[in-house]
Amino acid sequence: MASRATHAGPAGGFHIAIVGAGISGICMGIQLKRAGIHNFTIYEREHAVGGTWRDNTYPGCGCDVPAFFYSFSFEQKSDWSRKFSLQPEILEYLHQCVDKYGLMPHISFGNAITHARFIPEDGLWVLTSARGDEVLANVLVSGCGQLNRPRYPDIDGLEAFEGTCFHSARWNHDHDLRGERVAVIGSGASAIQFVPEISPQLERLTLFQRTPNWVIPRQDRDYTSTQHWWLRWFPLARRLHRCFIYLWLESRWPAFSLGTRSANRFKQTATDDMCERVADVELTRRLIPDYPIGCKRILISDDYLEAVQADNVEVVTSPIERVTATGVETADGRSHRVDTLVLATGFESTRFLAPVEVVGKDGRRLDQTWVDGAEAYLGVTVAGFPNFFMCYGPNTNLGHNSIIFMIECQVRYILRCIEALRKRRLRYLDVREDAVAAYNGVLQRDMKKRVWEADCNSWYKTDAGKVTNNWGYSTVYYWWKTMKPDFSKFLQVGLDEVDVTACRVDLRSLPAKPPRRASSLAMEVSVP
Repeated sequence: MASRATHAGPAGGFHIAIVGAGISGICMGIQLKRAGIHNFTIYEREHAVGGTWRDNTYPGCGCDVPAFFYSFSFEQKSDWSRKFSLQPEILEYLHQCVDKYGLMPHISFGNAITHARFIPEDGLWVLTSARGDEVLANVLVSGCGQLNRPRYPDIDGLEAFEGTCFHSARWNHDHDLRGERVAVIGSGASAIQFVPEISPQLERLTLFQRTPNWVIPRQDRDYTSTQHWWLRWFPLARRLHRCFIYLWLESRWPAFSLGTRSANRFKQTATDDMCERVADVELTRRLIPDYPIGCKRILISDDYLEAVQADNVEVVTSPIERVTATGVETADGRSHRVDTLVLATGFESTRFLAPVEVVGKDGRRLDQTWVDGAEAYLGVTVAGFPNFFMCYGPNTNLGHNSIIFMIECQVRYILRCIEALRKRRLRYLDVREDAVAAYNGVLQRDMKKRVWEADCNSWYKTDAGKVTNNWGYSTVYYWWKTMKPDFSKFLQVGLDEVDVTACRVDLRSLPAKPPRRASSLAMEVSVP
């Protein structure tokens, strides 16, 4: 029989469970400790921290936000090696944050949460892990993110391919690509980074492009020793540099509204740059999109457009008909012989918490609630799922700035909700359905004015065309909206409003050390 355990906290038994040890989970854990809250556990399915920066290790993997703003405001690193950092340096930074703030004892590795069920009469979440353990938590925080489940294409014959095949987010470093004929299916954000890295060593690289992407210069560079000296010894210089990057990124926001002067100017600038960088007219025609810039993720690169013009690289736009044992056949009748297939086909971004099954009040399931597309109040809370909060939830992704800024706003908001739960002696907080409906009604109405609503396929929206991933306004507005929770939008249920004799667990009567058995829940109790 699988072991069952409950992670309980100090006197009062108030415990917080965080799902995922990526950027969101790390930020949440650090800020809990800074607030003097130590009774929390981060449940991580893998055996290391880092989230997407742990999983994505393909050649050239890096961030498209400048490093000084793709980092925590409270933990600024002065010695970033370059303007846009690569994956190893970002992952090292996250490890340093975990070590500095003592998060390791709070992380349960190799322990994915598979099921979460809320018990209204107790104000508790009962979590089931892949190990078979059960966990009691007063508050459940999702730090799963949007880009953590690779999406595999539905292509006829893919399983029959006899060569090597892997997804870019699960790069096979044991396989030597030198001298091979490699096919890359997909031309998105991952492909534009690894194609220039691997193409020089290949006999041939065939890039199957379904939809062209807007590509703008990265303008990357190394920081000099003099710059490092200033940034290290003069904190004001570091703050000003970070502020400048933020303002520069935020200044691009007007270009994401349809038909504006900024949008038209941005598109023309990008068009001119791509035409200048690509010499072949026919290739230019295949590479430049016909949809508004920003409708799909804007890609930044200093070498991708140059790489696809190499003699051993071909960009194929004819649709893939099937994969055979030895290669790929396209709709134009061509057969492309291939040794290795690399699937750069992105992530299942609109499913959010999948595959965790989350059940709220009245047996309400989150996947059923979101059957027409995920919605949440400020991307953080969902009606009918009390004491449940999300970082990087629905409609909080950005096309123009750093997601870490958004995550810090969300963590601050969640902390204030947790503070209200404790100080007001609340059993739970549950955002009101009318508040969620009103908020998302305005959000989706205004989304019609944004470039993501244009006619293009992107991971920002569902198959039905609903934009579920992106924030529809400036980051300044999100900062303002999340500055302080409006508790009039929440149903607040106090401990005193509950018949404690009917509770499975009375939070007020829990001893300083948890009992060996919580009998009504039939759980063995242990403290990690």
